[in-house]
Amino acid sequence: MIELVALDIGGTVVQEHGAVYEALGAAVGANGRRPSADDVRLWMGAGKREAVRELLSLAASGAPPAETVDRVYDDFQERLLDAYRRRPPTPFEGVPDALAALRAEGVKVALTTGFERAVADPLLTSVGWDDAVVDAVVCSDEVARGRPAPYMIFRAMEATGIMDVDRALVAGDTVRDLEAGVGAGARAVVGVLTGSTDATTLGRVRHTHILASVAELPALVGEGLA
Repeated sequence: MIELVALDIGGTVVQEHGAVYEALGAAVGANGRRPSADDVRLWMGAGKREAVRELLSLAASGAPPAETVDRVYDDFQERLLDAYRRRPPTPFEGVPDALAALRAEGVKVALTTGFERAVADPLLTSVGWDDAVVDAVVCSDEVARGRPAPYMIFRAMEATGIMDVDRALVAGDTVRDLEAGVGAGARAVVGVLTGSTDATTLGRVRHTHILASVAELPALVGEGLA
């Protein structure tokens, strides 16, 4: 019996049109050499402050000062929120109904994200999601380390009162989402294809299922993860 479904946000339950990675590349590029799309892609699913630090390190061939990381991260957040204002994110088709169906069956739904709370809250507000839609939201600045570390999943378990990781399902659209699920020991680790990572790439990582969308999760859970 699955008691908790822990889901990534951007690219998994919400279509944000790639704004996060455009903003990330632009903010780092404004401080020097703009990273390539491949460089940015390596940090899909990671905590965004960590991504800023590592992309700056790549550009400068050395660890950047903490104040530089803070300044570039703040620039990233401003660019991202501006992009969201200009082109608001929207839930993927079928996802709101899927979340409601899971909760109607007694399954807790938690969102985990590489965003810090200052970005996650406005994003969820813009799509009209609150505690009537999900049971918990865990952000990367609330744990010791973001993905691929499993800490956000454990925090989601704590927040929802789930004590057995064998009753947890983790789903996301990036390699790091799956790695975090495996690291946590979740019973089900599900890749979804609504993001920019293809099935071949996700398939190279340990997983239990690959689905077209989170919209398919109620059927999978209802079938006992057949």
